[in-house]
Amino acid sequence: MRAAAVKKNLYTDKIERYSKVMDMEPGPAKPYHHGDLRSALLAAAETELAMRGVEAFSLRQVARRAGVSHAAPAHHFGDAAGLLTALAAHGYRAFQQVLDDRMAQAGHDPRARQMAAGLGYISFATARPALFRLIFGSDRIDFADPDLVAAASHAFSRLEAGVMALSAEAGPADVVAVWAMVHGLADLMVGCRLKGLQDLSPDQRDAALRHILARSMP
Repeated sequence: MRAAAVKKNLYTDKIERYSKVMDMEPGPAKPYHHGDLRSALLAAAETELAMRGVEAFSLRQVARRAGVSHAAPAHHFGDAAGLLTALAAHGYRAFQQVLDDRMAQAGHDPRARQMAAGLGYISFATARPALFRLIFGSDRIDFADPDLVAAASHAFSRLEAGVMALSAEAGPADVVAVWAMVHGLADLMVGCRLKGLQDLSPDQRDAALRHILARSMP
């Protein structure tokens, strides 16, 4: 529990520093100067989610953090669920971009690419745990929203294609096995449940994760 609290504090401290740099520190509403209101509201929403959690999430606090009127988030997203749903779709796209970047760096070998994607999956989860929890575990988002469905479906299709490229005999069960393994590791690391791994240096941790992930690959 103490390790989890320390990790949460470190993450929220980082978010606070980021929000100050981006001029999203909570405060009285002031004239809007960001230029892209939707993006600014999504950034403020992620910061708010990280600081307060999904249960205390509100449009009013997001508006204060972004420095806009209370009506601005409602105008763009309707209600808190609408904003969280839009944030989840944005999160899926950011998540997939991390995986795509890692795979591009890995070259053309299917196994190396899938291993890189797995490490990217875990890296995203530990770097942005609030967003990771939202897109994979929140019941406050609308899973029927077309934009969210498209973003989630694209992410899954990329996973499926990557696993199927590993072997001519790979099938749906292999896709599930790879996904379950990498997601389980990511979730456990976000919850600070893998202390033995998390106490290692980054290079040692990646080596250990590669060894574990390899067990699930066909």
